[in-house]
Amino acid sequence: MLHVLLLDLKDDPAGIAEYERWHAAGAVPAAVTASIRRAGIEDMRIFRAGNRLVMLMETGAAYDPAAKAAGDAADPDVQAWETLMDRFQQTIPAAVPGTKWTEAGQIFALHEQDGA
Repeated sequence: MLHVLLLDLKDDPAGIAEYERWHAAGAVPAAVTASIRRAGIEDMRIFRAGNRLVMLMETGAAYDPAAKAAGDAADPDVQAWETLMDRFQQTIPAAVPGTKWTEAGQIFALHEQDGA
């Protein structure tokens, strides 16, 4: 299943550059990527336009967001990563209070249109 999530970075060019360095190939701590994979997330990509981030997350049948959140809360390595990332991130205006990444709802699919 495809999930599309949105988050903003603080509008600080130096901070944005540092955030990108932390996400370069091989820079994310192994414990963090292992936790992502253990949760049933098969692929994850983050794109940036200005200070807006878009995360594409492909999950398998075993993915349970509540279990992922509980596991992350109990994992000191993941918590250290989240604390570090919080220095750079801010929620989007449409975010539900208490959430970080906001899931976007699909409004169009070409295969659902006439002529598919």
